[in-house]
Amino acid sequence: MDAPTLFGLCGAALVALGLFGLIINPQPLRKILAFNLLGGGVFLLFGVIARRGAADGLGGDPVPQGLVITGIVVAFSATAVAIALLLRLFDQTGKATLDADDARQKDPDGGNA
Repeated sequence: MDAPTLFGLCGAALVALGLFGLIINPQPLRKILAFNLLGGGVFLLFGVIARRGAADGLGGDPVPQGLVITGIVVAFSATAVAIALLLRLFDQTGKATLDADDARQKDPDGGNA
């Protein structure tokens, strides 16, 4: 087994673990972490595809590397915004959950406190 195949399998495993965590975990912070894991797997797959293309003599294509670098920056900023929103939710409700039943228990009138 060569290195690009091994990295491709690792990328696929990261994507699978990220999808599993995104679907199974109800907590928002765990969903954010699972989404980042999924994104890391996709970035690794892009890198492997670019490497395999260059190894087959197709020439080095800078587009996949540019997409990965741009994706990393966008994923970092999206994660920062998601965590800021999660912290704001925790400040407002005292809980970091998106469950509607918990919000109704805190404010039974349904109005803004």
